[in-house]
Amino acid sequence: MPSLDDYLTTPKATNDRPLLGQTILVVEDSRHACEALRLMCLRSGARIRMADCLTSARRHLKVYRPSVIVIDIGLPDGSGADLLEDLANASPRVDVILGTSGDPNGQDMALAAGADGFLEKPLTSLAAFQDAVLSHLPDDRRPSGPRSVNDEIIVPDRIAYQNDMAHIADVLGAETDARVLDYITQFTGGVARTASDRELSIAVENVIDARTEGHHLPNAIAALSGLVQDRLNARAVI
Repeated sequence: MPSLDDYLTTPKATNDRPLLGQTILVVEDSRHACEALRLMCLRSGARIRMADCLTSARRHLKVYRPSVIVIDIGLPDGSGADLLEDLANASPRVDVILGTSGDPNGQDMALAAGADGFLEKPLTSLAAFQDAVLSHLPDDRRPSGPRSVNDEIIVPDRIAYQNDMAHIADVLGAETDARVLDYITQFTGGVARTASDRELSIAVENVIDARTEGHHLPNAIAALSGLVQDRLNARAVI
């Protein structure tokens, strides 16, 4: 279904704003990762829309078709790989479909589902983001002539990290069944890697190990909850 964007004149990309004219839908539940991608789109000239789950993303896609979509593999209501596969097989097809994850297996899952490329977390390199999009855009949608590489490192606002900590605390405060633990370890691990929070990463690994070994799980969850609460109390990003 065409959207208002389709009826407007698309501005031409320039060397300093190589994604001018592109509309990027980001499907990501981490506020920290969303903020990084928002800043990257802003620096690149692209418009951005956001969805924090599969349901919201599918609702967006019924109304308009973006030129680029970035989908996190781990989402609260299912796997982003399912949406990647649906979009890869759709007609008409979104021009560029990218997966993203902090999971070591995320890239293989995304590419197997049909993604054109992959953005590994932490999302910090503006040049890597631009290249991932431009390398799959049609020739007439790219800037003409030589393009200088912007090697800026993107640092999201600390408030975005605090929002993620609050979300983790809320989920851990509810019933932690197997499905919830699958989601929260994936989500927290990704946030920790994005923010280079090694202590939090270790706590997530301890929860995963405790689940695998079948003992000390309550202690591992309590330790993870304590670290999250420390970060909320300190209101600081590691």
